[in-house]
Amino acid sequence: MKQTPIRVLDLFAGAGGLTAGFHEASTRFKSVAAVEMDLAAAASYEATFGPGIVYAGAIQDWLKSGALPSDIDIIVGGPPCQGFSTLGKQDAEDERNSLWKHYAETIRHLTPKYFVVENVAAFANSPQFEEFVSLTEDGALKDYAFKHQILNSADFGAPQARRRAVLIGYRRDLQFPGFPTATHKVHLTVGEAFAGVPTDVEGIDLPTDRSVEFQGKTYAGPFTSRELHLGRRYTQLSLDRFETIPKDGNRFNIPDKLLPRCWREHTTGSADVMGRLHVDKPSVTIRTEFFKPEKGRYLHPDPKVMRAITHYEAALLQGFPLTHKFVGSKTAIAKQIGNAVPIPLGKAIGAQLAQQF
Repeated sequence: MKQTPIRVLDLFAGAGGLTAGFHEASTRFKSVAAVEMDLAAAASYEATFGPGIVYAGAIQDWLKSGALPSDIDIIVGGPPCQGFSTLGKQDAEDERNSLWKHYAETIRHLTPKYFVVENVAAFANSPQFEEFVSLTEDGALKDYAFKHQILNSADFGAPQARRRAVLIGYRRDLQFPGFPTATHKVHLTVGEAFAGVPTDVEGIDLPTDRSVEFQGKTYAGPFTSRELHLGRRYTQLSLDRFETIPKDGNRFNIPDKLLPRCWREHTTGSADVMGRLHVDKPSVTIRTEFFKPEKGRYLHPDPKVMRAITHYEAALLQGFPLTHKFVGSKTAIAKQIGNAVPIPLGKAIGAQLAQQF
């Protein structure tokens, strides 16, 4: 007997990390629409999940377009969060923090059974979170309630420690579906994720044998992640620094003569900068500039390997299936990979919601 599809709308969809997770959770999930303003990411979403699904533009314009789908069961999405991220300077007034209001407006318009908001852990302590609470108490979303919890993607099978605030909302005439229970008390490690991956890269530049037209522009791709085991052109100084960093090491292992003045004068601070990934632990959070060792613990764990992790390796740490397609420049694709919800975490959330249908 054929089961009725569970119709999903993905907002701030990126390259489709949450969608990929839901699709792995159940074949019943049908992504009927998505919204993403980054054109390269939207092109990746379309290349992976099919044409005619993604609206490539701002959510504000999409809400005004009259192109909203009907009969949506679940809305998912992660509104941009840079303004209250714990990284760098926090800015509660960052205009990106207000994009969640358009998410709330979409819920009000489409009245789904459930919704999922994924964001940085700091979101749960932000003024925006409090405003969201007020909307469900006596505002535009008073027909809904929600609960939130901080979930670590490593607890659900991702070889990456990434803590995220997950809000699961539900119509008040339905029961709260609950949060997924951790499935991996013993976490997967970087070494396990990289098993069988060649330590030698397979080039520097993207393949030039294909391109795709999207929204009137031409982009490189689509590529599978396996085609993205690509390195960078490092200076000799960078290579000399990498060579001094042992297993589990970091910038504090680099001799003074190879350090820039700013590092010589600051002997405290982050120990992850220029760090090698721990082979026997989950990786640190994969961010959008994982290809730059100076941005964090992104050097290959093998001390004989003088490079940062590749796009392919980053995609493995995020849990992307090999069938996922990526479109754009190397920098654009890195952004798509780093911004994605780890697929195992999305799968766990999707499996929890699928039980309600």
